[in-house]
Amino acid sequence: MKICVWGDELAGWVATAHLAGYGNEVIKAGSALVPAESAIRIEPGLMERIEQGIAAGRIRSSEEEDPFSAEIHWLAIGPGELEAASEIVAHLSAVHQGALLVVNQSNLGTGASDELQARLEQSRNQHVVYLPDMLQGGQAMRQFAQPEVLLVGCESESAGTMLTALMRPFTREGTEVRLMSRREAEFTKFAITGMLALRLGYINELAMLADHVGVDIETVRDGMSTDQRVGPHYLSPGCGFGGHHFTQYIEGLAGLLSKTRGSTLLETVLKQNEQHKELPFRKLWQHYRCNLQGRRIAIWGLAFKPGVATVESAPSLRVVDALLAQGAIIQLHDPEALEDFRFHYGEQQQLVYCDKPYDAVDGVDALLLLTAWPEYWSPNYTELRRLMRDPVIVDGRNVYDPHLLHDLGFTYYGVGRAGH
Repeated sequence: MKICVWGDELAGWVATAHLAGYGNEVIKAGSALVPAESAIRIEPGLMERIEQGIAAGRIRSSEEEDPFSAEIHWLAIGPGELEAASEIVAHLSAVHQGALLVVNQSNLGTGASDELQARLEQSRNQHVVYLPDMLQGGQAMRQFAQPEVLLVGCESESAGTMLTALMRPFTREGTEVRLMSRREAEFTKFAITGMLALRLGYINELAMLADHVGVDIETVRDGMSTDQRVGPHYLSPGCGFGGHHFTQYIEGLAGLLSKTRGSTLLETVLKQNEQHKELPFRKLWQHYRCNLQGRRIAIWGLAFKPGVATVESAPSLRVVDALLAQGAIIQLHDPEALEDFRFHYGEQQQLVYCDKPYDAVDGVDALLLLTAWPEYWSPNYTELRRLMRDPVIVDGRNVYDPHLLHDLGFTYYGVGRAGH
């Protein structure tokens, strides 16, 4: 099949790579043939598959071939770009006299796919289907290739048949396909994201309470997860969640709830999450009796989560802003997101960018762990103790064992770990 992919979202690049790998001809519209953003380029397995597709001639740019000649169009454009999507779909309808399938995998809001459908000629078998973007950075290639469940918003049997044929290489191993209306699929994506945010918000609130009542939230979390109605997923306390798209979905649902129901449930979660992002700073500030002027602080982890190279909505932004305002000198390390962080802040006298994690802790008064990258989990504690001027660790992800650190002579602060 000939497919045109519109947009530079991660979902679009992953679709390009995988669809081209199964014999489809893929035209990448309006962009270079390889991702420009480092956050997308580091996605495991993505660049290799894209380069293979280009070499085989199955991935081509819109400069090489007319994007409107494709029979299937995959929309993976940025959030809120409904007007741009509408223009694309309207032009598609104008130039195609026969059947046409538009796969919308963009965050354009509930009802957006119906609006796009209104631009097409249904009498000519032209249809929009909605495929929720369930991909997570760092796991996107695997999740696209081996989905456990495929949610599809589709109200046309012929469109459903074509999409099923297109996705057959990825759904043969027992993948469950759930069909629903376009609007229901869009709302389902919002509902899932909202539920995850509520769980994250709830465990973080419990962690704050655990500090006050003197219990270890990690022990409590383990106990909670033994109840099958609760389970372990998205119950890891920490210094807040981030990610631009994740936050935008929550904001979209929060706005819809507020407008139609007068509910502030998710607005409260978002507000509390912003407060949680500053938790490592507050613990450090209290440790040094509200005076961080001239203190040298190390930060390990700038990305909003492991496996990504972006700092969009990351706790590190709030923490660094607070430390800068207090006059601290900050030594920064992240295995992937240092470049993106430097783009946000540039060169400043108070910021020291470090290529190696142990360079970042040299001579510091404290180490703040903000992202649970695998390389931070088992550090050389003897080397840490030797390099740090004051052995204070603020663990924003509850990665380390408080007992071990205390025995080794560190001062340890976790999230909801007053029980230790």
